[in-house]
Amino acid sequence: MSIPPPPTGAPTVVIVGAGPSGLTTANLLAGYGTRVIVLESGSGLIDYPRGVGMDDETLRTFQALGLVDEVLAHTVPDQLLVFTDRKGRTLARLAPPMAGLGWPRRNGFVQPLVDRVLLNGLDRYPHAEVWWSTTVTSISPDSNGVTLDLQTADGPHQLRADWVIGADGGRSSVRKGLGIEFPGKTAVQKWLVLDVRNDPLGHPGAYVVVDPRRPYVSISIPHGIRRFEFMMLKGETDEDVERDDFIADLLAPLLPRTAGLDIIRRRVYAHQSRIAERFRVGRGIVVGDAAHLMPVWQGQGYNSGIRDAFNLSWKLAMVVNGLAAERLLDTYDLERRDHANAMIQLSTWVGAAVSIRNRFGAWARDIFFKGIALVPRLKTYIVQMRFKPMPTMRTGALTRVGATESEDAIGRLFPQPMTMTRDGRSVRLDDAIGGWFALIAWNNDPSALLDADARRIADALGIRLVAARPAAQLSHAPAEPADQSGVLSIGDGDGALKRWFEARAESVVLLRPDRIVAGAVPAYAASDMLRDFARVIGFSVASPSTAAVEPVLERMEAS
Repeated sequence: MSIPPPPTGAPTVVIVGAGPSGLTTANLLAGYGTRVIVLESGSGLIDYPRGVGMDDETLRTFQALGLVDEVLAHTVPDQLLVFTDRKGRTLARLAPPMAGLGWPRRNGFVQPLVDRVLLNGLDRYPHAEVWWSTTVTSISPDSNGVTLDLQTADGPHQLRADWVIGADGGRSSVRKGLGIEFPGKTAVQKWLVLDVRNDPLGHPGAYVVVDPRRPYVSISIPHGIRRFEFMMLKGETDEDVERDDFIADLLAPLLPRTAGLDIIRRRVYAHQSRIAERFRVGRGIVVGDAAHLMPVWQGQGYNSGIRDAFNLSWKLAMVVNGLAAERLLDTYDLERRDHANAMIQLSTWVGAAVSIRNRFGAWARDIFFKGIALVPRLKTYIVQMRFKPMPTMRTGALTRVGATESEDAIGRLFPQPMTMTRDGRSVRLDDAIGGWFALIAWNNDPSALLDADARRIADALGIRLVAARPAAQLSHAPAEPADQSGVLSIGDGDGALKRWFEARAESVVLLRPDRIVAGAVPAYAASDMLRDFARVIGFSVASPSTAAVEPVLERMEAS
């Protein structure tokens, strides 16, 4: 069901950049009932592949957008990643199984087509606009908002926004306009990317060949596209890549015939490892490549930008709609910085290992990886990608009031198993509980656990109360008291939820919209947990701002 536009004069969020981070942020904010304008300097979406790897966290975000089915049409689920030596012998084989978030951990994809899905998603919202061929020439922030000077196809224009989000890449005009430094380094070594239509190899999977003579990458992506990446050697120039004979020589070891190749894109680039000194200055915020850049080797630049979008959007929507204090936005930097840094470091390390050209160094690296394969536990660690840093927040929009000393869930992603509904349908957890906050109690009626004050907080914040129980119990009574009081009953079909709760003392969890566990407590402490979370985000049911809460939540729920 479409949602009504925000009232005239409602706060406006301007997003600069119609790339994946910007479009994801726009869809999330619009879905939360916020007025959004996206500014893009180009006349349309970039039409060539860039990012080619999508993880389970990103698919879960697209699920929250209601666009995952359209996105899946442009993916290769469970994509194999193999590192080999120059003779084709396997050094490492990454074939991670489903890891509990409801989606495959590695997926190949075609970015322009997924970007198109995200762009089309904005058509659902009358309060979301995209302005093409619009360049930001200057930014003037103040305590109440931001004034942007623009150059449009029709000439100069000035736009006033309550908030501005820079999703405009590594050269971000928003980041520069806010005076945010972008420390880090650019690698001296350059690489050439070739994207070829009508895949001349056709073999599935992604292969990284660590040949010290010239490391290269060969990746199958959807719809018959093949990506090649070659390390550029000393003396080779950016101009060389425009020559067909140069490209033919690069591809000769892989393809017996290069005539007639349909090359979509050829580009030389250098890996960068950078992170902004701050992600927010007053009413200005940066996300994605505007906030951090990392080498491509773990495919996490794209996915890190999507994480930024989800982490920020629900918080900004709460602030814009009067449900939280502005200090909640400080937690965006607190929560995202360490994880983005960890991804940069991992990607940089892998890139350094791949790029070794010294024969002794390459030999030592290959021996190291072959040795790992001989140790079952280490091999499993690599194959299942357990080395990938997962979001783990020690501070931020979290509460530890009422948690036990052994608690280990707060600040981490909650799993997404399949659940059963009372009408017998099998659905993913997030689809069952909705896209906003949820309080999930195992084997209990959560409404009965909350005192009157905590229940007012839950109602005011729109927190969905969920009773999780073994699926066999769903048919116990067709109209339980819990259901009559607005509690959603879900069944644990395969035991995944029960196993999660069995592993810890906590039986009640508060899930944020981004599915990070905001709090986890034994049942008796549920009310104290909610009260403290309200304090952390700066919400009070007695606050004058709550006069607008009901219409805001109606817009959110309708989305």
